[in-house]
Amino acid sequence: MKRDRILEAVGSGSVGAMKNWRYIALHTAAAAAFIFLLQRYALNASLDSSLLWALTFGGCAAGLAYAQSNR
Repeated sequence: MKRDRILEAVGSGSVGAMKNWRYIALHTAAAAAFIFLLQRYALNASLDSSLLWALTFGGCAAGLAYAQSNR
């Protein structure tokens, strides 16, 4: 209901899509940074392992944010 009014106000232009992509990118970056810092400094993992986990969690976060933005 409320989302329909927002989409009407935004229109079908690229502004609405840009907000979605920005949201997805921020969600991905935040999740990747969080898991990297957790692995690297809190759990004392190697750099390779930390980067691999950050990439994995960032990809999962991107998928979740994309699914939520299309709801």
